[in-house]
This record gives sequence, structure tokens and C-alpha cells, in this order.
Amino acid sequence: MNLPVTIRPETPADIDTIRDVTVAAFATLEISGHTEQFIVAALRAAKALAVSLVAEIDGRVVGHIAFSPVTISDGTGNWYGLGPISVLPELQRQGIGKALMAAGLAQLKALGAAGCCLVGHPEYYRKFGFDNLPDLVFEGVPPEFFFSLSFDGRMPQGKVSFHETFAATA
Repeated sequence: MNLPVTIRPETPADIDTIRDVTVAAFATLEISGHTEQFIVAALRAAKALAVSLVAEIDGRVVGHIAFSPVTISDGTGNWYGLGPISVLPELQRQGIGKALMAAGLAQLKALGAAGCCLVGHPEYYRKFGFDNLPDLVFEGVPPEFFFSLSFDGRMPQGKVSFHETFAATA
């Protein structure tokens, strides 16, 4: 990547731009329900955004990543869900998402998180150490698209539930 990217926490002034970046990033993705912008807004309103970072180039927000707490049926705590992660389409595949992932995961670790899980494309998230684990599931999602990454070496077992606001549709 040749672009100078700055990763920083979101501010209230970023909210509209984060929505626009999220809409643009998912607009042509066939597997998307196109509700990602509503999910981010609902997580924010519920004060459930544990980590919310933006990527800037020349002062312009071009990407965003969100992390929120998840619940695991075995009672394991301090795990987070990643999502959504968004980069403007014209700037994808230039390392911005990778920079957001690295900064977001580092911030989760600094908060003392035990791990992170997500729903996503297998070829992308494995690069960051995420893997499919047969004993940790997210109902309704094929196992090859549900990924987990333990920060402390311990793996929970059971069903993962993302924050209730992931059901937001408007």
C-alpha cells in the first residue's frame, strides 16, 4: 500500500461518513442483507461498540471497523465480535482493511479481550489467524464462514450470540 493511512477512534463527526462508507462497501456484495450501516448505528446507540476505528487518507474517512461483545453459551466471557468492516470500493485491496484489522485486534487485546469471532470470507480472515472451530458455532451460518481467534489460547465451546442489534434492519 502506497497510501498514507491513519487509523484512529471514531468521533461524533465521523458518524454520517461511517454510514456512507459502510453503505458503499456493501452495496454490490450479493451475500449482504445491506443492513450493515443500521447495525453500526444500533450498536452505537446501544453503547455496545467496544472498539470503533476509522481509516483516514488525507483527512478523509475511507474505512471503518467495529467490535462489540458477544455471548457464548458455555459462559465464557470477554469475547468480541468483529463486524462490520468497511472500506470504500475504489480503495479496497490496498491494505486499508488489513490496517484496520491489525489496529482493531491490537486494541481488543489491550482491553484484555480473550478472543474475537466473526462471519466472513475464508480466504481473507485466515490471514489474521482466524480459524473455523467445530466446537464454537453461530447458528444459521455455515461453519466455513464462521471464524474465531483466541488471544489467550483457551477456546470456548458452544453457541455464539452477537449483540441483539445485529438484527437491525433500519
